[in-house]
Amino acid sequence: MIGYKYFTEQEAIDARQQAADYKGYPVPNGETLWWVNYNYSDLDGFYYIRHVEGLEAVLGEPSEFEVTQPDFEI
Repeated sequence: MIGYKYFTEQEAIDARQQAADYKGYPVPNGETLWWVNYNYSDLDGFYYIRHVEGLEAVLGEPSEFEVTQPDFEI
């Protein structure tokens, strides 16, 4: 995955807020609150935001990392 990795939830929240501020979210009377959102990987123990075009202007250059997906039994 290409994105941004954080080791505390507060770091992820701060990055999400920086991105929202940059894009001007939330818009008054609008439904969109955030430009991007963060996720938590239980298996890896970190928070992350997937890179979207333009996000590097706010959060810097993204990095490549792996997110372990849980095994699902059908």
